Amino acid sequence: MKAISPQPASMIHATAPAQTPAPAFDPAAVRRDFPLLARTINGRPLVYLDNASTSQKPQCVLDTLHDYYAHTNANVHRGVHSLSQEATEAYERARERVRRFLNAAEAREIVFVRGTTEGINLVAGTYGRQFIGADDEVLISEMEHHSNIVPWQILCEQRGAKLKVIPINDRGELIFEEYERLLSPRTKLVAVGHVSNALGTVNPVKEIIARAHEQGVPVLIDGAQAVPHFPVDVQELDCDFYAFSGHKVFGPTGIGVIYGKAEHLERMEPYQGGGDMILSVTFEKTIYNEIPYKFEAGTPNVADAIGLAAALDYLDGIGFAAIEPYEDDLLDYATQSLLAIDGVRLIGTARRKAGVLSFLIDGVHPHDAGTVLDQEGIAVRAGHHCAQPVMEHFGIPATVRASLAFYNTREEIDALATAVRKVQEMFN
Repeated sequence: MKAISPQPASMIHATAPAQTPAPAFDPAAVRRDFPLLARTINGRPLVYLDNASTSQKPQCVLDTLHDYYAHTNANVHRGVHSLSQEATEAYERARERVRRFLNAAEAREIVFVRGTTEGINLVAGTYGRQFIGADDEVLISEMEHHSNIVPWQILCEQRGAKLKVIPINDRGELIFEEYERLLSPRTKLVAVGHVSNALGTVNPVKEIIARAHEQGVPVLIDGAQAVPHFPVDVQELDCDFYAFSGHKVFGPTGIGVIYGKAEHLERMEPYQGGGDMILSVTFEKTIYNEIPYKFEAGTPNVADAIGLAAALDYLDGIGFAAIEPYEDDLLDYATQSLLAIDGVRLIGTARRKAGVLSFLIDGVHPHDAGTVLDQEGIAVRAGHHCAQPVMEHFGIPATVRASLAFYNTREEIDALATAVRKVQEMFN
């Protein structure tokens, strides 16, 4: 167990050095697109800083969901009637929209799932079950979310394989030299997060993938915390699998994506059995459908897939060219604001970060801090953030986590800093 000392503000950066927000980006205008941001909590204006948990939804996404259920609702792929055909076309347009968002080579490489968790479990339960055996090894990092730990533990227990962990340093950065040391002929899969949900660390995933591929090892990337903050090009990264959740990227809950290279998906067995994942069924034999439908058993989450497409359209309308510099500036401002408060300690001071500030207030349990902040109308997360090994590394039970989106403002950061000082006054 290790502790970390505060770093000078100049040593802590977002994904790029702080810079003036792009002139085309107007946070006040963006905020008007999100109805929930106008709420009050405990009589105070809501300051929503729990975006790493789930993001808020723009009105266009809400309208899309209502419009689908009011005018189009039908089952897909199976009906000859007009509503079914319209629903099918909208659902497949959503798949194509996701393909463009990730720059996948083909729409059939996009599998709809419930979220990042199910996407990782799908790969573990199919590719892992088929191609990982006794004494093989799976590499993950010390900073992973539980969703990118537990499925591999289950697989390794079932198959007699071994789970190896890439350590992190006291800034919360993956130690690349240790990763290279752990790679071996026994390594059959690498699974790492693109961005840490607990620390905000941006991992060098392109280099991680390239190094693994030198030894013929496929790589899965947990992209849940990356896709809201910067563009992802799966062909440029050359990853084998990439998972993300719709609700983290301003879309509905209950919908997510696992991208897989077609060559892998075609070799993988189905994850679940049922309708739509088959071409024909007899009591003697079932012939499975082609990809991606082989992995989408049963009635899919049509409405939320279409809602996700609307969220991606909205995001594209703003553009990461405007979002990235604005968020980088906001993260730098928030970092310096918290470091300016005596008795506040940042956990996770990586040189490349995105959207997350985890911190401790001397003498105050994070749960108590979170409760007081809520009384001030500020929504943050307090706990281990489904990343207990990270907490163990730093020798702490929990942190307070403020996580940012492009609709947050400097004024909200000022409100957070004021409320943190109020917490200190109450408990010290």
